[in-house]
Formats: sequence, structure tokens, C-alpha cells
Amino acid sequence: MLTSENQTNLSNLFKPDQLQLSIVTPIYNEIESLPHLIAKINQIMEENNYIYELICIDDGSTDGTTELLKKLALETDNLKAIILRRNYGQTPAMSAGFQNAKGQIIISLDADLQNDPQDIPLLLEKLNEGYDLVSGWRKNRQDNTLTRLIPSKLANLLIGEVTGVKLHDYGCSLKAYRSELLADMNLYGELHRFLPALAFIEGGKIAEIPVSHHPRKFGQSKYGLSRTFRVLMDLLTIWFMKKFLTRPMHVFGSFGLISIILGVILGSYLTFLKFGLNKSIGDRPLLILVVILLITGVQLFSFGLLGELLMRTYHESQGRPIYRVRDIITRIK
Repeated sequence: MLTSENQTNLSNLFKPDQLQLSIVTPIYNEIESLPHLIAKINQIMEENNYIYELICIDDGSTDGTTELLKKLALETDNLKAIILRRNYGQTPAMSAGFQNAKGQIIISLDADLQNDPQDIPLLLEKLNEGYDLVSGWRKNRQDNTLTRLIPSKLANLLIGEVTGVKLHDYGCSLKAYRSELLADMNLYGELHRFLPALAFIEGGKIAEIPVSHHPRKFGQSKYGLSRTFRVLMDLLTIWFMKKFLTRPMHVFGSFGLISIILGVILGSYLTFLKFGLNKSIGDRPLLILVVILLITGVQLFSFGLLGELLMRTYHESQGRPIYRVRDIITRIK
């Protein structure tokens, strides 16, 4: 809990008479954790006198979580329940929460009670130092099994090297964002774990602080090694976005130009052999290479032009949501 002095200092973080915080938590089969989570968040928010809303996104739960969340939304002030039509995954669920959030600052956290809402004031304190995104670092993780710890450490190192944003813990969902930063970012695939890298691409200022981490009390973890391949593919996407988001012609066009130049040089050499020295070139593998280089060069150059057109469309058009909401239940006016 923050002191009165810190609370006064945080007044610089919020505009007066506006919703201050939106707490966003995606939920999938967390029927036992859900009541404890909501009670804990409400307790912390009220202790610190925040003006807030709690947005819970049910991502196609099948264990009764959906029905319980609907019931709690009708009974609990400041709680908004977003029910997705089916299980889309954590990234679309978080995107649904972000796009329905009205707060000046948006906090994300998991629903399994391993993230501690008690750390939210600490994130806000750090955010108040001028940062756009503050990420939690589970310094003392309570799920340090080999199947979780080793892949996580390797992933953090790899993501940091590729994106240039070196954090200890990309996988921690407990983060604080300025709403204007999230408004500039669209999420696809498994990109929720790369939000600091996306924020860096948008020019955001990023910090990381240690946060608490608790053992899972209820249910089972939804994470596994099966996500590794998808994460690697999304990492390549982030790398491309960081390097060539607004200039895809620079990568495709460069490779295409190199391929065409090599094809022309080798083709000129074969032409000289054919017409200058009157030698047969029909049975030379080099002839096949020249054809491949020229065709590949033209194709890559064409991909670059198409990429430029797609990027213009991406930046100039309205984004299409990657989720579909079935229902929204709330007492918030």
C-alpha cells in the first residue's frame, strides 16, 4: 500500500475526474480462483482510493467460469465481464480487454492468483517516473520446474537479443501501460508476450521492476512447451516489424536486386561463351542458375512492392478486431 505522500505524487499520473485505472485479466477455466481474484483486486483498489474498473474476459471457459463471471458482474460494482464466443487464446482475450478499457492507465495480470494485485501501486509509482510501460519481473518464481524455467530463460535472452528490449521476464503478465500507448498497438498470434517490444517500436519508454509471485492454488497451468514454435514465429514477426515495418521494400527489394544483378552478370558470361567463343551452354548447370536467379529476383522485387502497398493499407485503414464478443455484462453506467 502506498503512503499518503506517494498517493499525492501519483496525482500527476492521472487527469482529474476521469477513470484512472482499468484492470484487465483474461480468464480461462479459473472458476475457483475467480472470486478470490476479484475480491483481492477490489480490496487493493479501495485501500488506495483509485477510481477504477475491473475487466474480466472469459476466453471460452468450459468449467462454469462463464456463468460465475456473469453472476458476479451483476452483483459487483466496477466489474465488467466480457464473454468471448469461444476460446481464442490469451492474445485476443487481452486485446478485447484493452479495447474495452476506459482508464488512463491499464493494468494487465493473470487470473490464476500467481500475480499479486498488491504490486499494482508499485507499478504505478514506477510509471509515474515518466515511463510508458512498466513490466513485472517474477524474480523469485514459484513454478521453477525444468519445463518452465529453462525455456523461459532461453526465451527471455533470445527475445532481448532480437528485439533490443532486454527484460528479465517477458512472460510476466503483470504490467502497467499508459492507454495512449496501447491505442497504437494491434495484437495478433501470441504477441501479448512481446508487448514491451511492440511498445519500443512505437517509441515507448519501458521499465521493469521485481514483483511477487505465488504458487498456483487452484486449477492447472495453461502453458506448455507446445507454444514454443508459435512464439518463435511471432518473434520473427517482431524482428521484421522492428526492422522493416514501414519499408518492406528495403528487405525484399535488396535481396531481389542482388539476385537480378548476379543473374545478369552470369547471364552475360554465358552469352559471351555462346556468341563470342561459339561454345555450347545448353548443358551447363550455370544456365539453370541464371534463370533461377532472374526469376527469384523479379519475384522478390514484386513481393517488396506488394509489401509496400500492404503496409500503406495497414497504416491507413481501420483495424479489424481479432475476436468476437458474445455479451458484455456490467453495472457500470
